[in-house]
Amino acid sequence: MTTLTNQPTARTAPGAAALGLLALAHFIVSVDFNIVYIALPEIGREVGFTAQSLQWVVSAYALGFGGFLLLGGRLVDRLGARRIFVAGAAWFGVASVLGLVATAPGLLVAARALQGIGAALLFPATLALVNTRFAAGAERTRALAVWGVAGASGALAGGGAGGVLTSVFGWQSVFGVMVPLTVAAALAAPRLLAADAVRHVRLSGIDVPGAVTATAGSLLVVFGLVSGPEAGWTSARAGGAVLAGVALIGVFLLIEARTRTPLLPLRLLRHRTLVAATALIFVLMGPVTGLHYLYTTYLQDVLGYGALAAGLGFLPQSALAMAGSWLLLPVLLRRWGTRMTLVAGTAGVAVSIVAVVAGMSGDGTYWALLPGLLLFGLFAGTAYPAVFAAVGSEVDAGEQGVASALGSTAQQVGGAMGLAVLVAVANAGEGSGPATDAVVDGLQRAGMVAAAVTLLATVLAWGISARRT
Repeated sequence: MTTLTNQPTARTAPGAAALGLLALAHFIVSVDFNIVYIALPEIGREVGFTAQSLQWVVSAYALGFGGFLLLGGRLVDRLGARRIFVAGAAWFGVASVLGLVATAPGLLVAARALQGIGAALLFPATLALVNTRFAAGAERTRALAVWGVAGASGALAGGGAGGVLTSVFGWQSVFGVMVPLTVAAALAAPRLLAADAVRHVRLSGIDVPGAVTATAGSLLVVFGLVSGPEAGWTSARAGGAVLAGVALIGVFLLIEARTRTPLLPLRLLRHRTLVAATALIFVLMGPVTGLHYLYTTYLQDVLGYGALAAGLGFLPQSALAMAGSWLLLPVLLRRWGTRMTLVAGTAGVAVSIVAVVAGMSGDGTYWALLPGLLLFGLFAGTAYPAVFAAVGSEVDAGEQGVASALGSTAQQVGGAMGLAVLVAVANAGEGSGPATDAVVDGLQRAGMVAAAVTLLATVLAWGISARRT
Protein backbone atom coordinates (compact mmCIF):
# COMPACT_ATOMS: atom_id res chain seq x y z
CA MET A 1 0.00 0.00 0.00
CA THR A 2 1.12 3.55 -0.52
CA THR A 3 1.05 6.89 1.18
CA LEU A 4 1.25 10.15 -0.66
CA THR A 5 3.37 13.07 0.52
CA ASN A 6 3.25 16.74 -0.22
CA GLN A 7 6.25 16.70 -2.54
CA PRO A 8 5.62 17.84 -6.13
CA THR A 9 6.44 15.49 -8.94
CA ALA A 10 7.92 18.24 -11.09
CA ARG A 11 10.79 20.59 -10.22
CA THR A 12 9.43 23.56 -12.10
CA ALA A 13 8.32 26.49 -9.97
CA PRO A 14 4.58 26.99 -9.55
CA GLY A 15 3.14 29.75 -11.68
CA ALA A 16 1.20 32.85 -10.79
CA ALA A 17 -2.10 31.03 -11.21
CA ALA A 18 -1.09 28.39 -8.65
CA LEU A 19 -0.05 31.10 -6.21
CA GLY A 20 -3.36 32.85 -6.79
CA LEU A 21 -5.19 29.63 -5.97
CA LEU A 22 -3.30 29.23 -2.68
CA ALA A 23 -4.06 32.86 -1.85
CA LEU A 24 -7.75 32.26 -2.57
CA ALA A 25 -7.80 29.29 -0.20
CA HIS A 26 -6.16 31.31 2.57
CA PHE A 27 -8.66 34.11 2.00
CA ILE A 28 -11.57 31.64 2.28
CA VAL A 29 -10.32 30.29 5.62
CA SER A 30 -9.60 33.75 7.03
CA VAL A 31 -12.70 35.60 5.89
CA ASP A 32 -15.15 32.94 7.03
CA PHE A 33 -14.34 33.33 10.71
CA ASN A 34 -15.30 37.03 10.81
CA ILE A 35 -17.88 37.27 8.04
CA VAL A 36 -20.77 36.27 10.30
CA TYR A 37 -20.09 38.81 13.08
CA ILE A 38 -22.19 41.68 11.74
CA ALA A 39 -24.87 39.25 10.50
CA LEU A 40 -25.40 37.90 14.03
CA PRO A 41 -28.31 40.17 15.06
CA GLU A 42 -30.28 39.24 11.94
CA ILE A 43 -29.39 35.54 12.31
CA GLY A 44 -30.57 35.63 15.92
CA ARG A 45 -33.94 37.15 14.99
CA GLU A 46 -34.70 35.04 11.91
CA VAL A 47 -33.33 31.63 12.95
CA GLY A 48 -34.43 31.75 16.58
CA PHE A 49 -31.26 31.90 18.66
CA THR A 50 -31.37 33.18 22.22
CA ALA A 51 -29.00 35.94 23.32
CA GLN A 52 -26.91 33.32 25.13
CA SER A 53 -26.78 30.76 22.32
CA LEU A 54 -26.03 33.18 19.45
CA GLN A 55 -22.30 33.14 20.19
CA TRP A 56 -22.14 29.57 18.92
CA VAL A 57 -22.54 30.76 15.34
CA VAL A 58 -18.99 32.09 15.76
CA SER A 59 -17.69 29.61 18.30
CA ALA A 60 -18.69 26.47 16.37
CA TYR A 61 -16.32 27.45 13.55
CA ALA A 62 -13.43 27.82 16.01
CA LEU A 63 -14.41 24.50 17.59
CA GLY A 64 -14.28 22.56 14.32
CA PHE A 65 -11.19 24.39 13.10
CA GLY A 66 -9.14 24.12 16.28
CA GLY A 67 -10.25 20.60 17.15
CA PHE A 68 -9.31 18.95 13.86
CA LEU A 69 -6.24 20.93 12.80
CA LEU A 70 -3.60 18.52 14.05
CA LEU A 71 -5.31 15.60 12.33
CA GLY A 72 -5.71 17.67 9.17
CA GLY A 73 -2.03 18.60 9.20
CA ARG A 74 -0.92 15.01 9.56
CA LEU A 75 -3.23 13.93 6.74
CA VAL A 76 -1.48 16.52 4.55
CA ASP A 77 1.88 14.89 5.31
CA ARG A 78 0.64 11.33 4.84
CA LEU A 79 -1.84 11.67 1.98
CA GLY A 80 -0.53 14.66 0.05
CA ALA A 81 -1.13 18.39 0.25
CA ARG A 82 -2.93 18.68 -3.08
CA ARG A 83 -5.40 15.91 -2.32
CA ILE A 84 -6.21 17.30 1.12
CA PHE A 85 -6.53 20.76 -0.44
CA VAL A 86 -9.20 19.47 -2.83
CA ALA A 87 -10.96 17.49 -0.08
CA GLY A 88 -10.94 20.48 2.27
CA ALA A 89 -12.32 22.87 -0.35
CA ALA A 90 -15.09 20.44 -1.30
CA TRP A 91 -15.99 19.79 2.35
CA PHE A 92 -16.08 23.53 3.02
CA GLY A 93 -18.41 24.08 0.07
CA VAL A 94 -20.87 21.41 1.19
CA ALA A 95 -20.90 22.86 4.72
CA SER A 96 -21.59 26.32 3.29
CA VAL A 97 -24.60 24.99 1.37
CA LEU A 98 -25.88 23.47 4.63
CA GLY A 99 -25.59 26.87 6.32
CA LEU A 100 -27.29 28.58 3.39
CA VAL A 101 -30.43 26.47 3.76
CA ALA A 102 -30.43 26.19 7.57
CA THR A 103 -33.70 27.13 9.25
CA ALA A 104 -33.00 26.03 12.84
CA PRO A 105 -30.24 26.97 15.32
CA GLY A 106 -28.89 23.43 15.63
CA LEU A 107 -28.49 23.02 11.88
CA LEU A 108 -26.77 26.38 11.50
CA VAL A 109 -24.32 25.65 14.33
CA ALA A 110 -23.58 22.25 12.75
CA ALA A 111 -22.89 23.94 9.43
CA ARG A 112 -20.44 26.32 11.07
CA ALA A 113 -18.66 23.43 12.82
CA LEU A 114 -18.39 21.57 9.50
CA GLN A 115 -16.98 24.70 7.87
CA GLY A 116 -14.37 24.70 10.62
CA ILE A 117 -13.42 21.10 9.85
CA GLY A 118 -13.08 22.01 6.18
CA ALA A 119 -10.78 24.86 7.20
CA ALA A 120 -8.77 22.40 9.34
CA LEU A 121 -8.04 20.45 6.16
CA LEU A 122 -7.60 23.41 3.82
CA PHE A 123 -5.32 25.62 5.93
CA PRO A 124 -2.42 23.22 6.61
CA ALA A 125 -2.54 22.02 3.00
CA THR A 126 -2.30 25.59 1.73
CA LEU A 127 0.59 26.61 3.99
CA ALA A 128 2.45 23.35 3.30
CA LEU A 129 2.18 24.00 -0.45
CA VAL A 130 3.57 27.52 -0.03
CA ASN A 131 6.47 26.33 2.13
CA THR A 132 7.45 23.36 -0.05
CA ARG A 133 6.72 24.32 -3.64
CA PHE A 134 8.38 27.71 -3.74
CA ALA A 135 12.16 27.89 -3.49
CA ALA A 136 13.65 29.48 -0.37
CA GLY A 137 14.69 33.08 -0.94
CA ALA A 138 13.05 35.68 -3.14
CA GLU A 139 10.54 33.23 -4.67
CA ARG A 140 9.20 32.05 -1.32
CA THR A 141 9.24 35.58 0.12
CA ARG A 142 7.06 36.72 -2.77
CA ALA A 143 4.74 33.74 -2.29
CA LEU A 144 4.45 34.43 1.44
CA ALA A 145 3.68 38.08 0.71
CA VAL A 146 0.81 37.11 -1.59
CA TRP A 147 -0.38 34.46 0.86
CA GLY A 148 -0.19 37.00 3.68
CA VAL A 149 -2.13 39.63 1.73
CA ALA A 150 -4.92 37.12 1.21
CA GLY A 151 -5.04 35.99 4.83
CA ALA A 152 -4.71 39.41 6.43
CA SER A 153 -7.23 40.99 4.10
CA GLY A 154 -9.62 38.08 4.62
CA ALA A 155 -9.37 38.29 8.41
CA LEU A 156 -9.88 42.05 8.42
CA ALA A 157 -12.36 42.27 5.54
CA GLY A 158 -14.70 39.67 6.97
CA GLY A 159 -16.62 42.28 8.93
CA GLY A 160 -16.92 44.58 5.92
CA ALA A 161 -18.01 41.81 3.60
CA GLY A 162 -20.49 40.52 6.16
CA GLY A 163 -21.98 43.95 6.66
CA VAL A 164 -22.45 44.63 2.96
CA LEU A 165 -23.82 41.18 2.15
CA THR A 166 -26.20 41.14 5.11
CA SER A 167 -27.55 44.60 4.35
CA VAL A 168 -28.12 43.90 0.65
CA PHE A 169 -28.93 40.18 0.42
CA GLY A 170 -29.70 38.97 3.94
CA TRP A 171 -27.78 36.81 6.38
CA GLN A 172 -27.88 33.72 4.13
CA SER A 173 -25.50 35.44 1.73
CA VAL A 174 -22.57 35.14 4.16
CA PHE A 175 -22.82 31.38 3.59
CA GLY A 176 -23.83 31.53 -0.06
CA VAL A 177 -20.81 33.60 -1.09
CA MET A 178 -18.48 30.84 0.10
CA VAL A 179 -19.98 28.21 -2.23
CA PRO A 180 -18.62 29.47 -5.60
CA LEU A 181 -15.26 30.29 -4.00
CA THR A 182 -14.76 26.78 -2.62
CA VAL A 183 -16.05 25.11 -5.78
CA ALA A 184 -13.61 27.15 -7.86
CA ALA A 185 -10.72 26.20 -5.56
CA ALA A 186 -11.55 22.48 -5.64
CA LEU A 187 -11.90 22.40 -9.43
CA ALA A 188 -8.78 24.46 -10.12
CA ALA A 189 -6.38 22.56 -7.86
CA PRO A 190 -5.83 19.50 -10.11
CA ARG A 191 -5.05 21.82 -13.04
CA LEU A 192 -2.80 24.32 -11.28
CA LEU A 193 -0.98 22.33 -8.59
CA ALA A 194 1.56 19.61 -9.35
CA ALA A 195 0.48 16.11 -8.34
CA ASP A 196 1.64 14.67 -5.02
CA ALA A 197 4.51 12.22 -5.27
CA VAL A 198 4.04 8.63 -4.11
CA ARG A 199 6.23 6.97 -1.51
CA HIS A 200 6.04 3.32 -0.58
CA VAL A 201 4.86 3.59 2.99
CA ARG A 202 2.16 1.46 4.59
CA LEU A 203 -1.11 3.23 5.21
CA SER A 204 -1.67 1.09 8.29
CA GLY A 205 0.90 3.24 10.11
CA ILE A 206 -1.53 6.10 10.74
CA ASP A 207 -1.64 6.91 14.47
CA VAL A 208 -5.32 6.30 15.26
CA PRO A 209 -5.05 6.53 19.10
CA GLY A 210 -3.06 9.75 18.74
CA ALA A 211 -5.61 11.17 16.29
CA VAL A 212 -8.53 10.36 18.60
CA THR A 213 -6.95 11.79 21.78
CA ALA A 214 -5.54 14.89 20.05
CA THR A 215 -8.84 15.71 18.36
CA ALA A 216 -10.93 15.05 21.47
CA GLY A 217 -8.54 17.01 23.67
CA SER A 218 -8.44 19.98 21.33
CA LEU A 219 -12.23 19.96 20.94
CA LEU A 220 -12.76 19.96 24.71
CA VAL A 221 -10.27 22.78 25.31
CA VAL A 222 -11.80 25.00 22.63
CA PHE A 223 -15.34 24.09 23.76
CA GLY A 224 -14.53 25.01 27.34
CA LEU A 225 -12.92 28.30 26.37
CA VAL A 226 -15.82 29.47 24.22
CA SER A 227 -18.33 28.29 26.88
CA GLY A 228 -16.69 30.23 29.72
CA PRO A 229 -18.37 33.62 29.23
CA GLU A 230 -21.83 32.02 29.03
CA ALA A 231 -21.63 29.11 31.50
CA GLY A 232 -19.10 30.48 34.00
CA TRP A 233 -15.46 29.49 34.28
CA THR A 234 -15.95 27.22 37.27
CA SER A 235 -18.77 25.21 35.66
CA ALA A 236 -18.34 21.68 34.40
CA ARG A 237 -19.18 22.87 30.89
CA ALA A 238 -16.35 25.41 30.81
CA GLY A 239 -13.65 24.72 33.39
CA GLY A 240 -14.42 21.00 33.46
CA ALA A 241 -14.16 20.72 29.69
CA VAL A 242 -10.83 22.58 29.66
CA LEU A 243 -9.37 20.33 32.37
CA ALA A 244 -10.60 17.19 30.60
CA GLY A 245 -9.13 18.46 27.34
CA VAL A 246 -5.76 19.20 28.91
CA ALA A 247 -5.75 15.70 30.45
CA LEU A 248 -6.45 14.14 27.04
CA ILE A 249 -3.68 16.19 25.46
CA GLY A 250 -1.36 14.81 28.15
CA VAL A 251 -2.46 11.29 27.20
CA PHE A 252 -1.86 12.18 23.56
CA LEU A 253 1.74 13.21 24.31
CA LEU A 254 2.34 9.92 26.13
CA ILE A 255 1.01 8.02 23.12
CA GLU A 256 3.21 10.04 20.76
CA ALA A 257 6.31 9.24 22.82
CA ARG A 258 5.68 5.50 22.41
CA THR A 259 4.25 5.00 18.92
CA ARG A 260 6.35 4.30 15.83
CA THR A 261 4.37 6.59 13.53
CA PRO A 262 3.22 9.50 15.70
CA LEU A 263 0.66 12.03 14.64
CA LEU A 264 2.95 14.67 16.17
CA PRO A 265 6.61 13.58 16.15
CA LEU A 266 7.88 14.95 19.46
CA ARG A 267 11.28 15.64 17.90
CA LEU A 268 9.63 18.61 16.19
CA LEU A 269 9.42 20.28 19.59
CA ARG A 270 13.22 20.48 19.61
CA HIS A 271 13.02 23.11 16.86
CA ARG A 272 13.37 26.35 18.80
CA THR A 273 11.86 28.49 16.07
CA LEU A 274 8.80 26.23 15.72
CA VAL A 275 8.13 26.33 19.47
CA ALA A 276 8.73 30.08 19.76
CA ALA A 277 6.60 30.90 16.71
CA THR A 278 3.76 28.67 17.93
CA ALA A 279 3.85 30.34 21.35
CA LEU A 280 3.88 33.78 19.71
CA ILE A 281 0.84 32.91 17.61
CA PHE A 282 -0.97 31.65 20.72
CA VAL A 283 -0.34 34.87 22.67
CA LEU A 284 -0.78 37.30 19.77
CA MET A 285 -4.11 36.03 18.43
CA GLY A 286 -6.07 36.82 21.59
CA PRO A 287 -5.43 40.58 21.38
CA VAL A 288 -5.88 40.59 17.58
CA THR A 289 -9.23 38.79 17.84
CA GLY A 290 -10.17 40.92 20.83
CA LEU A 291 -9.67 44.17 18.93
CA HIS A 292 -12.33 43.10 16.44
CA TYR A 293 -14.73 42.54 19.33
CA LEU A 294 -13.90 45.89 20.94
CA TYR A 295 -14.25 47.72 17.63
CA THR A 296 -17.57 46.20 16.58
CA THR A 297 -19.05 46.57 20.09
CA TYR A 298 -18.06 50.23 20.25
CA LEU A 299 -19.38 51.12 16.81
CA GLN A 300 -22.70 49.28 17.11
CA ASP A 301 -23.51 49.47 20.84
CA VAL A 302 -22.00 52.86 21.70
CA LEU A 303 -22.11 54.88 18.47
CA GLY A 304 -25.23 53.16 17.12
CA TYR A 305 -23.84 52.19 13.70
CA GLY A 306 -25.82 49.76 11.57
CA ALA A 307 -24.44 46.59 9.97
CA LEU A 308 -23.53 48.24 6.66
CA ALA A 309 -21.74 51.23 8.18
CA ALA A 310 -19.87 49.11 10.73
CA GLY A 311 -18.86 46.66 8.03
CA LEU A 312 -17.57 49.37 5.72
CA GLY A 313 -15.50 50.67 8.61
CA PHE A 314 -13.28 47.58 8.29
CA LEU A 315 -12.19 48.46 4.75
CA PRO A 316 -9.41 50.99 5.51
CA GLN A 317 -7.59 48.65 7.84
CA SER A 318 -7.99 45.87 5.27
CA ALA A 319 -6.23 48.03 2.69
CA LEU A 320 -3.37 48.72 5.11
CA ALA A 321 -3.15 45.01 5.97
CA MET A 322 -2.64 44.22 2.31
CA ALA A 323 0.01 46.93 2.11
CA GLY A 324 1.78 45.45 5.13
CA SER A 325 1.86 41.96 3.64
CA TRP A 326 2.59 42.94 0.05
CA LEU A 327 4.89 45.95 0.41
CA LEU A 328 6.36 46.11 3.91
CA LEU A 329 6.86 42.41 4.73
CA PRO A 330 9.25 41.51 1.85
CA VAL A 331 11.43 44.55 2.58
CA LEU A 332 11.67 43.80 6.29
CA LEU A 333 12.37 40.10 5.75
CA ARG A 334 15.24 40.90 3.37
CA ARG A 335 16.77 43.59 5.56
CA TRP A 336 16.07 42.39 9.10
CA GLY A 337 15.23 38.70 8.91
CA THR A 338 12.25 36.99 10.51
CA ARG A 339 13.09 37.75 14.15
CA MET A 340 13.33 41.52 13.94
CA THR A 341 10.41 41.69 11.51
CA LEU A 342 8.25 39.99 14.14
CA VAL A 343 9.59 42.14 16.97
CA ALA A 344 8.70 45.28 15.02
CA GLY A 345 5.34 43.91 13.82
CA THR A 346 4.24 42.72 17.28
CA ALA A 347 5.28 45.98 18.97
CA GLY A 348 3.44 47.90 16.26
CA VAL A 349 0.26 45.92 16.90
CA ALA A 350 0.51 46.82 20.62
CA VAL A 351 0.91 50.53 19.86
CA SER A 352 -1.98 50.49 17.39
CA ILE A 353 -4.35 48.88 19.93
CA VAL A 354 -3.52 51.68 22.39
CA ALA A 355 -4.27 54.23 19.66
CA VAL A 356 -7.65 52.63 18.91
CA VAL A 357 -8.90 52.51 22.49
CA ALA A 358 -7.59 56.02 23.16
CA GLY A 359 -9.98 57.22 20.45
CA MET A 360 -13.04 55.75 22.21
CA SER A 361 -15.42 57.98 24.16
CA GLY A 362 -19.10 58.16 24.92
CA ASP A 363 -19.63 60.89 22.33
CA GLY A 364 -16.81 59.87 19.98
CA THR A 365 -16.70 59.20 16.26
CA TYR A 366 -15.31 56.56 13.93
CA TRP A 367 -12.74 59.06 12.70
CA ALA A 368 -11.10 59.18 16.11
CA LEU A 369 -10.44 55.43 15.78
CA LEU A 370 -9.18 55.54 12.21
CA PRO A 371 -5.46 56.32 12.83
CA GLY A 372 -5.17 53.38 15.22
CA LEU A 373 -7.13 51.09 12.89
CA LEU A 374 -4.82 51.95 9.99
CA LEU A 375 -1.73 51.23 12.09
CA PHE A 376 -3.30 47.99 13.27
CA GLY A 377 -3.94 46.84 9.72
CA LEU A 378 -0.38 47.68 8.64
CA PHE A 379 1.40 45.93 11.51
CA ALA A 380 -0.97 42.95 11.77
CA GLY A 381 -0.67 42.44 8.01
CA THR A 382 3.10 42.34 8.42
CA ALA A 383 3.31 40.10 11.50
CA TYR A 384 0.67 37.51 10.53
CA PRO A 385 2.35 35.94 7.48
CA ALA A 386 5.82 36.34 9.00
CA VAL A 387 5.01 34.28 12.08
CA PHE A 388 3.39 31.51 10.03
CA ALA A 389 6.42 31.46 7.75
CA ALA A 390 8.60 31.00 10.84
CA VAL A 391 6.54 27.97 11.94
CA GLY A 392 7.71 25.89 8.98
CA SER A 393 11.13 27.44 8.40
CA GLU A 394 13.16 24.71 10.14
CA VAL A 395 10.89 21.73 9.44
CA ASP A 396 11.41 19.08 6.76
CA ALA A 397 9.10 19.17 3.76
CA GLY A 398 7.43 15.90 4.79
CA GLU A 399 6.31 17.40 8.11
CA GLN A 400 5.14 20.82 6.93
CA GLY A 401 1.50 19.84 7.36
CA VAL A 402 1.76 18.99 11.04
CA ALA A 403 3.93 22.07 11.70
CA SER A 404 1.34 24.29 10.00
CA ALA A 405 -1.39 22.61 12.04
CA LEU A 406 0.47 23.31 15.27
CA GLY A 407 0.65 26.98 14.40
CA SER A 408 -2.98 27.24 13.43
CA THR A 409 -4.15 25.25 16.47
CA ALA A 410 -2.31 27.83 18.59
CA GLN A 411 -4.13 30.53 16.60
CA GLN A 412 -7.59 29.08 17.29
CA VAL A 413 -7.04 28.18 20.95
CA GLY A 414 -5.15 31.40 21.69
CA GLY A 415 -7.80 33.48 19.95
CA ALA A 416 -10.62 31.77 21.86
CA MET A 417 -8.86 32.11 25.22
CA GLY A 418 -7.80 35.70 24.62
CA LEU A 419 -11.25 36.77 23.46
CA ALA A 420 -12.91 35.15 26.47
CA VAL A 421 -10.52 36.92 28.88
CA LEU A 422 -10.92 40.30 27.17
CA VAL A 423 -14.73 40.02 27.12
CA ALA A 424 -14.63 39.26 30.85
CA VAL A 425 -12.37 42.29 31.45
CA ALA A 426 -14.60 44.55 29.35
CA ASN A 427 -17.74 43.44 31.18
CA ALA A 428 -16.28 43.59 34.70
CA GLY A 429 -18.30 46.10 36.70
CA GLU A 430 -20.52 47.04 33.73
CA GLY A 431 -24.13 47.91 34.45
CA SER A 432 -27.14 46.40 32.71
CA GLY A 433 -28.42 49.63 31.19
CA PRO A 434 -27.89 51.07 27.71
CA ALA A 435 -24.50 52.09 26.37
CA THR A 436 -22.88 54.51 28.82
CA ASP A 437 -19.46 55.76 29.78
CA ALA A 438 -19.11 52.58 31.85
CA VAL A 439 -19.30 50.53 28.66
CA VAL A 440 -16.59 52.63 27.05
CA ASP A 441 -14.46 52.33 30.20
CA GLY A 442 -14.77 48.53 30.01
CA LEU A 443 -13.78 48.44 26.35
CA GLN A 444 -10.80 50.69 27.01
CA ARG A 445 -9.74 48.58 30.00
CA ALA A 446 -9.84 45.43 27.88
CA GLY A 447 -7.95 47.18 25.08
CA MET A 448 -5.13 48.21 27.40
CA VAL A 449 -4.84 44.64 28.68
CA ALA A 450 -4.67 43.43 25.06
CA ALA A 451 -1.95 45.96 24.27
CA ALA A 452 0.11 44.97 27.32
CA VAL A 453 -0.10 41.28 26.44
CA THR A 454 0.90 42.00 22.85
CA LEU A 455 3.90 44.05 23.96
CA LEU A 456 5.03 41.23 26.26
CA ALA A 457 4.70 38.82 23.31
CA THR A 458 7.62 40.54 21.59
CA VAL A 459 9.86 38.57 23.99
CA LEU A 460 8.77 35.36 22.25
CA ALA A 461 9.93 36.72 18.90
CA TRP A 462 13.53 36.66 20.15
CA GLY A 463 13.37 32.86 20.20
CA ILE A 464 12.87 32.79 16.41
CA SER A 465 15.75 32.32 14.00
CA ALA A 466 17.27 35.61 12.85
CA ARG A 467 18.04 34.36 9.36
CA ARG A 468 16.53 36.07 6.35
CA THR A 469 13.74 34.20 4.55
